[in-house]
Amino acid sequence: MEEKRFAVITGGSSGIGLATAKKMLEKNIDVTILSRTEPDFAEQSLSRKNIQWIKADVSNRNDVELALKQILGKTKVIDVLVNNAGSNGRITTKTPLEDAEKIWDSVTNVNLKGAFLMSVAIAPYLRKPGGRIINISSIGAFTGGSNAGALAYASSKAGLLGLTRALARELSSEGITVNSVAPGFITSTNFFNGELTEDMLKNYTEQIPAKRAGVPEDVASAICFLASSEASYINGEVLNINGGWLFG
Repeated sequence: MEEKRFAVITGGSSGIGLATAKKMLEKNIDVTILSRTEPDFAEQSLSRKNIQWIKADVSNRNDVELALKQILGKTKVIDVLVNNAGSNGRITTKTPLEDAEKIWDSVTNVNLKGAFLMSVAIAPYLRKPGGRIINISSIGAFTGGSNAGALAYASSKAGLLGLTRALARELSSEGITVNSVAPGFITSTNFFNGELTEDMLKNYTEQIPAKRAGVPEDVASAICFLASSEASYINGEVLNINGGWLFG
């Protein structure tokens, strides 16, 4: 009988994280979600048998350590870590410096520091060989953002690519792979904080060769592939998921 696998997904209460959790459950992978807000399991028709939620702020080391203790109470070996927790805040060069610093710290602490803390905390417990870390970057890491104001977001998502490669260098000898996915324009997430207008949707979609916006399931499928045994020889890479909006 195939050995049970366990995955940890940060920021899994909605959007890409929740879509990934659902796909992994379909593949008979038990899932632990770490997030600041609880997923609505009933609304998502998810049984609590193979999924658990732990309230945690991944930018806080104490929260990460307490969450890890709970995870290790369920399993001693972790197969997959998906660093999906994300934050966004608008900063331009016209933002007052004090405000800019607060937003910068808030965004980078979640997007980059959170992934660093989770990876370092969980790495000793990843399956060897066969463990997987998948970081959720963004098209903004390459473009600097589609509009002004992405100074913190684009920088933190670019930093995730450096973290991915550094972790891959360090962990590959143990049979652990570390990769990133870089989503483009994905609807049904909290990225736009409910401010995505019809004009914005039309403008973005017209620029995408696929002529449609992505959905969380598009990204979740790529994450599940990188988490699988079929991706065992892919390491330190970034997989762009943007409908052809940006190549390479």
